Amino acid sequence: MRVVSLALRDFRSYHSAQIQFGEGLTVVSGPNGAGKTNALEGLYFGCTGRSCRTANEREVVRFGARATRAVVHSIAEDGPHELAVGFAPGQPKRMQVDGATVERLVDAPARPLLSVFLPDRLELVKGAPALRRAHLDQFVTALWPTRAETRRAYGQAIAQRNALIARIRAGRGSRSSLGSWDVQLASCAVELMRDRARALERVAEPARRIGIALGLDSELTVSYRPRSHAAQPHEFADELAERLEQDLERGFTGHGPHRDELAMLLGDRDLRSYGSQGQQRISLLALLLAEREAISADRGAPPVMLLDDVMSELDHLRREALIDLLRAASGQSVITTTDLEHVPGALEDGIARVAVADGAVFQEAIV
Repeated sequence: MRVVSLALRDFRSYHSAQIQFGEGLTVVSGPNGAGKTNALEGLYFGCTGRSCRTANEREVVRFGARATRAVVHSIAEDGPHELAVGFAPGQPKRMQVDGATVERLVDAPARPLLSVFLPDRLELVKGAPALRRAHLDQFVTALWPTRAETRRAYGQAIAQRNALIARIRAGRGSRSSLGSWDVQLASCAVELMRDRARALERVAEPARRIGIALGLDSELTVSYRPRSHAAQPHEFADELAERLEQDLERGFTGHGPHRDELAMLLGDRDLRSYGSQGQQRISLLALLLAEREAISADRGAPPVMLLDDVMSELDHLRREALIDLLRAASGQSVITTTDLEHVPGALEDGIARVAVADGAVFQEAIV
């Protein structure tokens, strides 16, 4: 599947914008504040129905406008598709696939998959474990879409168990009723841990290899660290029973996949605590590229890579290595830059070039 074009209306800094994307690499250039990141966000919004930058979607509506709209045209083996998202603050979001209204774009088979690198995504490496767990679960869903139900079922089961614990603490519930919830929770927990472990096995070696190609001075290790050692649901249920008094004291379930970690090591050192900003940046790129490789192998459709300001902190050799990796792989990539010279090969034929300035788009013909 390939993204052909994006049309924006009253989105961020754009009153109206049209962008055509190349089959491989598209470079969006312009000075700081010109709207490069807004263009990437607009593509993400049009493909997913949500922003990749903010939880407050009122921010995506251009100042002074009442509503915004993003339309993405793509082409797949079965032909062309159109995804459209319309949003007005205070009103239900309207999403359509090929003219038919849908509740969720992320479930649409016609939706292109996306992988996003923004400067603030370094929080995935530096931030709390919850961010890495959420990312890992999104990767599981991208690999095996039907497995998304396991994470939803686990979330519902843990919420119900926590609600029962709260009732027991308040004297309005019985401990004997915990058993049935523990059985249900245990089944979901073991499945979720298996999914996560399998997914990380798929990217461990590619991430190591790509990290070396991008110039890391030590090997990158990506691994899953579950709190539980259970291999079967009854073993997990036993672990819950052993910790019941602690759960009742704290008021919630403290054991399970909702407390697990995705660990990233550089050599034998924890990347989160001891990695430099540059090492963290390259390691995150290596992880995202490894995930793209795994998704492409499993689903035959590599995600579109959206890379914002990725070149600014890379030296020339690492820039060349990144571009070589992107161009060697199948699929599309969109890179923003303040200077075309920062993107090796950007002036060659076969590269789509888009310039933005003051909310306007200037596109060269794609050769």
